[in-house]
Amino acid sequence: MFVDYYELLEISPKANSETIDRIFRYFAMRYHPDNRDTGDEARFSEIVDAHNTLKDPVTRAHYDIQYRDYLSYRRELAEAASDPRTIERDSVIQAKVLSLLCARRRQDVHNPGIGDEELERLSGCSTEHLDFHLWYLKAKGWIARIENGMFAITVEGIDRANSVFGRAAPVATRLLEDAHAR
Repeated sequence: MFVDYYELLEISPKANSETIDRIFRYFAMRYHPDNRDTGDEARFSEIVDAHNTLKDPVTRAHYDIQYRDYLSYRRELAEAASDPRTIERDSVIQAKVLSLLCARRRQDVHNPGIGDEELERLSGCSTEHLDFHLWYLKAKGWIARIENGMFAITVEGIDRANSVFGRAAPVATRLLEDAHAR
C-alpha cells in the first residue's frame, strides 16, 4: 500500500532538502518513543521511512514516479465518487445481472447458471468492472455460485428483481434468447 510521505510530513512535494530535514527533526522529537507525552513508535517509524526516502535525490526521484501514479489514481477515484451517474450506472448493471439470472432460472430451473464470460458478454461489462457487481450481489445474498461454478439467482434475488427491477426482465429475456439463437 502506497504511503504519501509528503502528506505524512505535511510538506509540499516541491519542498527542498533543508525543509525536509527541519520537518523531520520536529516530528522525530515529537513522536520519538522516548517522548513520554507524545511518543508513538509506529508514527516515528513512518516518519523515519519518509525522511530516508525523501532525503536521497535518487530514492526521491523513484518515489516521485510512484507518487504521480498515486495522485492520478486518487484523482480518478475522486472523479468517480463525485459523478452522480456512477451510482445510476451501477444500479443499471446490477439490475441487468439480476434480470439475466432471473430469466435464465425461469428458462431452466434445474440448470439456472450463467458463467462469468457469458455474464460479461450479456451485461456489456468488463470483467474488472463486473467483479464489483458480482461481489455486491453475492454479499446481499441475491446471487450465488452453484455447484458447477456458474452464477445463479437466489430466492432473495428473485424477490429483489420482482420488487425493484421488474421492468428490466423482458430486456434480459430478449438478450438470452438472442444469445442462444446464435
